[in-house]
Amino acid sequence: MQNIYIIGIGLIGGSMALDIKQSNPEVTIYGIDSNESHLDEAIQLGIVENKATIADLKNADIVIVSVPVDASLKIINDVLDAISENTLVIEVGSTKEAICDVTRKHSRRRNLLATHPIAGTEFSGPSAAIKGLFLGKTNIICEVEETAFKLQEIALKLFADLGMRIRYMNPKAHDKHIAYVSHLSHISSFMLGKTVIEKEKNERDIFDMAGSGFESTVRLAKSSPAMWTPIFKQNKDNVIETLEEYIANLEVFKKYLEADDYKAIYSEMENTNHIKTILKGIV
Repeated sequence: MQNIYIIGIGLIGGSMALDIKQSNPEVTIYGIDSNESHLDEAIQLGIVENKATIADLKNADIVIVSVPVDASLKIINDVLDAISENTLVIEVGSTKEAICDVTRKHSRRRNLLATHPIAGTEFSGPSAAIKGLFLGKTNIICEVEETAFKLQEIALKLFADLGMRIRYMNPKAHDKHIAYVSHLSHISSFMLGKTVIEKEKNERDIFDMAGSGFESTVRLAKSSPAMWTPIFKQNKDNVIETLEEYIANLEVFKKYLEADDYKAIYSEMENTNHIKTILKGIV
């Protein structure tokens, strides 16, 4: 019987627990969380079976570290200190360069697999966990060559059970690309929500007038600031670069409007419509 310990029982960790248990009912899943009420809720919801501590990781076959990226940096070496020599540690944060750097010289670096499952919703906490979250989703693995081969095999079997597709990438490239396709969209959503709320003081009017386009665009503004602020901090340089390019494009669009250059606006939108072809191939 395998013992799987999940550190951080939120959307990602909780959803992994649900799917792992469904495909491997013989495993025992333990939860570790700094929030005691999260653990109680996770047990009540059937996400994990028992509470545990870092000291208990000596009994773990697999450890999944699913906490905010700043917290992950603080605990990851303690996790590696606590495990046995055959334990697989899977870290699933949204930034990868910092976690790879901080563990590079650890004697048990070979036990760690640095990953980023590209899956999620705007919700957080144990109640946000859902079955099937990872089905058909991409999982980025960074510095796979640093992980012991036999532990890679265990991880790939687990990811296959969850229905994930695998991509390999170096951590620096991962953080640069994810700033464009994830981090920028979250900032845009937060700032769109801020702009509308500040301008439209009557919130009832917002809800009455908001169509599906606004709702889908601002959806990410419901995401957890506790999770996203550390992500922006860790990936600051890449996020600033993407923001500079985004702001420059907005300024160009504004100038076209000021100049009544609707031909240019049409052309900009028509050229960007190419994204439909790209997304059709990956979604």
